[in-house]
Amino acid sequence: MLLNKHIPFFYIFERIKVEFWLVTVYMAGIGLIDEGHIFKSISIPLAIPSILGTAISLILGFRTNQAYSRWWEARQVWGAIVNDSRSFVRQLLSFTADIPDGEAKTAFIQRLSFRQIAFCYALGDALRGLDPLQKIKSLLSDEDILFLEQHQNKHNALLLLNGRDLKSALAEKRLNAYQQVQLDETINKLCDSMGKCERIKNTVFPATYSLVVHLFIYLFVIFLPFGLVDFLGYVEIPLVVAIATMFFYIEKTAIIMQDPFENRPSDTAVSSISRTIEINIKQMLKYDTVPEKWEADDYYIM
Repeated sequence: MLLNKHIPFFYIFERIKVEFWLVTVYMAGIGLIDEGHIFKSISIPLAIPSILGTAISLILGFRTNQAYSRWWEARQVWGAIVNDSRSFVRQLLSFTADIPDGEAKTAFIQRLSFRQIAFCYALGDALRGLDPLQKIKSLLSDEDILFLEQHQNKHNALLLLNGRDLKSALAEKRLNAYQQVQLDETINKLCDSMGKCERIKNTVFPATYSLVVHLFIYLFVIFLPFGLVDFLGYVEIPLVVAIATMFFYIEKTAIIMQDPFENRPSDTAVSSISRTIEINIKQMLKYDTVPEKWEADDYYIM
């Protein structure tokens, strides 16, 4: 997730460098050819590029709004995961408070809590196309890891393991039926959030929509110099480059925001959120070793 400070110019320029140089070369060519007065007789009414520019602005506004909605939904879903993770561990601690302390009770709570931490890391890495097991092996037992290796969806398998343990706890009378239902409902909420993340990840924005927007911008750039040639002369070259760069950057911003789980600086900060969940849960368990908060990498945090 990009932070509101120190965003370097190269990060912004990197997104649109190809389009920037294409427009610059095109406008330089127009300027050189115009030196021979070849285009003096070619003039397009300024109303034509103006209409195109207005249409592009409306389309880009709609697209940017839709892309931001996907990005914001992803952040809301991960906010729900944070809340449900804390609630799950709080319920475990509260519902087992009357059970005498012992190794079995401590192992039970820690096992389910650590799986919840692992669930967050595994979900975030899976959404980014990374190895879900990389960060979570230290949180799980060998039996759990062996179980996960048999499943393609590792984070779903972790919820399955916790559900099985809750059923066993009910049979062993560590939990009553009401408590088991409450904990299972929290797991269902986590499963619902997981499905929402996967929907955002797997729903592709229509490619034809992107092609139409891109085509409109290029048509606008092609026609605009001929509408300004009678008014501005060589000043039109930097002016057209600046206007085209603005349109291309807005379009590129929408493209980036529409996919918030692509392991880019602009993504939803799932790694940082997962680390926060780990810190909170381990502090709730009064665990001896609590990791440090995830530090930002200058202008973004993952």
